[in-house]
Amino acid sequence: MRPVLPEPLRPLSELARNLRWSWHPETRELFQSVDPEGWQAAGGDPLRLLGSVPADRLAVLSEDRRFRRRLAAAADDLHDYLNGRRWYQEQPPGLPRAIAYFSPEFGITAALPQYSGGLGILAGDHLKSASDLGLPLIGVGLLYRHGYFRQSLSREGWQQEHYPLLDPNELPLDMLREHDGTPARVTLALPGGRTLAAHVWQARVGRVPLLLLDSDVEDNGPGERDVTDRLYGGGSEHRLLQEMLLGIGGVRAVRAYCRISGHPEPEVFHTNEGHAGFLGLERIHELIGEGADFDSALERVRAGTLFTTHTPVPAGIDRFDRDLVARHFGEDAELPRLDTGRVLALGREDYPGGDGNLFNMAVMGLRLAQRANGVSLLHGRVSREMFAGLWPGFDAEDVPITSVTNGVHAPTWVAPEVFRLGARHIGAGRAEDALAVGGSARWDTVSDISDADIWELRGTLRGHLVEEVRRRLHASWRERGAGTAELGWIDDVLDPDVLTIGFARRVPSYKRLTLMLRDRERLTELLLHPERPVQIVVAGKAHPADDSGKRLVQELVRFADDPAVRHRIVFLPDYGMAMAQKLYPGCDVWLNNPLRPLEACGTSGMKAALNGCLNLSVRDGWWDEWYEPDFGWDIPTADGSGTDEDRRDDLESAALYDLLAQRVAPRFYDRGADGLPGRWIEMVRRTLATLGPKVLAGRMVREYVERLYAPAAEAHRALEPRAARELAAWKAKVRAAWPAVAVDHVEAVSDGPLGGTAELGATLSLRVTVRLGDLDPADVEVQAVAGRVDEADRLTRTVAFPLKATGTPGLDGRRLYEGPLTLDRTGPFGYTVRILPSHRLLAGPADLGLVAVPSEATGEAAGVLMR
Repeated sequence: MRPVLPEPLRPLSELARNLRWSWHPETRELFQSVDPEGWQAAGGDPLRLLGSVPADRLAVLSEDRRFRRRLAAAADDLHDYLNGRRWYQEQPPGLPRAIAYFSPEFGITAALPQYSGGLGILAGDHLKSASDLGLPLIGVGLLYRHGYFRQSLSREGWQQEHYPLLDPNELPLDMLREHDGTPARVTLALPGGRTLAAHVWQARVGRVPLLLLDSDVEDNGPGERDVTDRLYGGGSEHRLLQEMLLGIGGVRAVRAYCRISGHPEPEVFHTNEGHAGFLGLERIHELIGEGADFDSALERVRAGTLFTTHTPVPAGIDRFDRDLVARHFGEDAELPRLDTGRVLALGREDYPGGDGNLFNMAVMGLRLAQRANGVSLLHGRVSREMFAGLWPGFDAEDVPITSVTNGVHAPTWVAPEVFRLGARHIGAGRAEDALAVGGSARWDTVSDISDADIWELRGTLRGHLVEEVRRRLHASWRERGAGTAELGWIDDVLDPDVLTIGFARRVPSYKRLTLMLRDRERLTELLLHPERPVQIVVAGKAHPADDSGKRLVQELVRFADDPAVRHRIVFLPDYGMAMAQKLYPGCDVWLNNPLRPLEACGTSGMKAALNGCLNLSVRDGWWDEWYEPDFGWDIPTADGSGTDEDRRDDLESAALYDLLAQRVAPRFYDRGADGLPGRWIEMVRRTLATLGPKVLAGRMVREYVERLYAPAAEAHRALEPRAARELAAWKAKVRAAWPAVAVDHVEAVSDGPLGGTAELGATLSLRVTVRLGDLDPADVEVQAVAGRVDEADRLTRTVAFPLKATGTPGLDGRRLYEGPLTLDRTGPFGYTVRILPSHRLLAGPADLGLVAVPSEATGEAAGVLMR
């Protein structure tokens, strides 16, 4: 039953149904004023609030001229936000007309629980920032009727899972309907003549539509109806069906949405992790239906596709038995125009160490995308090494996977108190733009805020966290079976004047939830120090099937239950967005201690930093890239190959304890004559001023637009059907001819002594003889590649120089290439030569994964080394 609002209050419905309220303080404050107690009871969800407000209260508000003015102002502000020109509209022409962004989960707000962890929160922040910047982006995901899960604890501290049923009609969603009012549907064919149908629900994320596919449709059989029951639930076939619905059904949902709404069709398709990789197969299938052949359709699809990988380990990738995939893409199943063998080849692990019996979703994602990226500089390097087998013959640094470091949506994660302090100094409008759009390298106005104001702010936020922790801890212990008489001690849990450390994230083993417990005696000394105590707030969920993760949770909970320390360390169950928005601002230090380099990016520390919290972290993910002593502390790592896991944990936990005891706590408690910790406050100020602008999702999305979306749109337009056929035919010719391509001889003439040592600025004249077989010089580029030489005599930090063909081919078909190579750097220097395919429509030199380099028989001159 939906409430019927009086006519003067009708704009409240529009405000509640657009999720911009989740990051717009004025709109939230408006809803809170409708019924403060009801707002609290509704968990800050406007739709739930409006469903519970008594009719007499609505009648009073409809006559309240002051409230109506506020409502009109909020409605006008939303209208301006949705329809005004923003950053994207001010850019030069040529940007994509629309972008489709696919993700298995989206963390927009706690009122729409469709996320499990960082991947979903990142996707939600991407959509919100796209809205703030004005991108014509369409989000695509699945609607999970049970979400992820709610976490509670048993009396013994064991994680328990609960799956409350979510009714889409109670969520901020609208069903996508055809012009005649009937629900829009997408349908997939399954083996044995079965079908999988799904409705499409739409969430409005500011300017961005988010389409969520829901298989709970009456026409489906019981198994098909449960395909979208739980996020990351079920067995292998269940996951395959989820990913087919997300990728194939998602493209069909986008087509339906654009047809019904008039939204421009996407030119760029962005898949956030491999779960949605089947979208490329559906688009190939569409093009074949329009008359294209498989190879030219593949080229057209690749041109406009971007694949973002978030995992630094092969174990984090979805892999399916190839026979299972073959059954679902056979003659009586989905995508009948595609040859099953070609489908299987896209996901085959046909590289050293791969398993030919498995279908790898990330491998398919990379083969179907002309552009790919990791989510931090370090993760980009790790990804290039992890997937190097797909580009045999290339060094890892040449693998075409770039990186765009993640960011966080500041309006969502910055506490209202932090925003108000900034707005006092630069005005609300400028503060909003600084957080949402970004663009400046520094927030210099932070220097105008006094030490006293910063310290008062930090104390206020810490006090709010203490209140929140006590409330949640009381509720948790009641769920664990404790009576009220047992819980008086909770009133003294945490101290608003004590150094507060936060640690909250998912609980896979590599994140090392219990590293802090490695030496319990030392940890207890830190917690109970008579002059410089610390207190720790911990939260996190283990995957329901991960018993080892659950044991880590129980280990932490049992330590925190000890009456000797329970006032200084707490575990809060059911970590989610609502808790996080209180936790990040209230902590003084954010702790992160993963096994390096297994944290692809890790954004929780970014959210904390935007609230003036300092980071204490292993140099992994984004912290490896942007760490400075001004922003916090780096935990030394023992990640050498000779260090076993237990020894590594001993060394790194000892380093953590030393940092806390000798550097972190002393600085927090070092007070000047004015009673303020001046050096600590200066670190807070520098974190806000210098790190703040870097960690914004606005910066991240602008990078995606400029470095990836715009080039993808340009490539998509260039590969019209005739050009796609030309490129596909050329690639087939090159692949067939490549076995005959070789570097035969390399000769170098120096204007100084050659070998041993050479002077800076000297020049080598290179003469390279090559065989091209059936290819022409226009089909290749012959390059000299020069760079520094590492201790293993490998080239690093290389630069490539093209060589020019001279004369005509000899009688034996050999061709001569020449060019100068300037020795422009001191120290160990080396070079080699290589032949690469070259075509105007290639995205890069490694696009085909083909390269010819000198053989050992070619001679030492093929790779001269000078020290």
